[in-house]
Amino acid sequence: MSAGLFGLFDDIATLARMAAASVDDVGAAAGRASAKAAGVVVDDTAVTPQYVAGVAANRELPIIRKIAIGSLRNKILFILPAALLLSQFVPWLLAPILMLGGTYLCYEGAEKVWERIAGHDEHHLAVEDGPDAENSMVSSAIRTDFILSAEIMVIALNEVADEALVPRALILLVVAVAITILVYGVVGLIVKMDDVGLHLAERKSAFAQRLGLGLVRAMPRLLSVISVVGVVAMLWVGGHILLVNSAEVGWHWPYDTVHHWEEAVHDAVPGVGVVLGWLLNTAISALVGIVVGAVVVALMHVLPLGKKHEEPAGSH
Repeated sequence: MSAGLFGLFDDIATLARMAAASVDDVGAAAGRASAKAAGVVVDDTAVTPQYVAGVAANRELPIIRKIAIGSLRNKILFILPAALLLSQFVPWLLAPILMLGGTYLCYEGAEKVWERIAGHDEHHLAVEDGPDAENSMVSSAIRTDFILSAEIMVIALNEVADEALVPRALILLVVAVAITILVYGVVGLIVKMDDVGLHLAERKSAFAQRLGLGLVRAMPRLLSVISVVGVVAMLWVGGHILLVNSAEVGWHWPYDTVHHWEEAVHDAVPGVGVVLGWLLNTAISALVGIVVGAVVVALMHVLPLGKKHEEPAGSH
């Protein structure tokens, strides 16, 4: 009797160790998959604060919370099931879908550049126009986030494509939740930095006051830098996605050429060659992004659909 009981305990312990190992494997794979999507994560983090620029302070976090909930809903309810089905039954479609998403990112980045050049880069204050304008802005942010989220999830999926269906689903679920918390947690900290600064400035400590005033003064510059980083990231990530996946669909020479140049720089400059090679790859990816984006922007401003898109004032 006791032998059977100890045998049962041993089996339970073995199952527990296997379960723990599986959890560790899922966590490690999720970490690797998230790291591969880091470029798009930076893009997502840099783009989102632009949606609350100029918004009343008491509406900043509620708006970010709405966008975060919409982002998580996009990832879990729509993107994750679709990505799993595609990877299971028609994996060859993933590369073309990534290229469509990359083209959209190039378009978004190039249009923002065009708006600044044309002097149309004006923030629309949703709070002054009421709940309808705020809801419209949130919807616009969630639509943009959908593309970025899809890119993140598909890039992560490519890293774990060899896993079985259930582990693959668990890994993508972990990636979806972790990246959403990371991105919108950082965004929340960024947009509330000035409030933290004001709070510190009211302290009795001279150091706290100086730190608080420094944060308040730095906030407009930080948002300006983030705005530029967001545009550059869209062009860089979009162009890189197009380069990499053009090889996946059979058009090898663009990516092979860039990769050859990157390796040549890497080998030519010992020590810093890795960094210089990466910078070259990034610069070419951004160039591809701005060229493709400019073409799409030109078409959108000529086509009837693009003209309709321009009509509402402050729609961006």
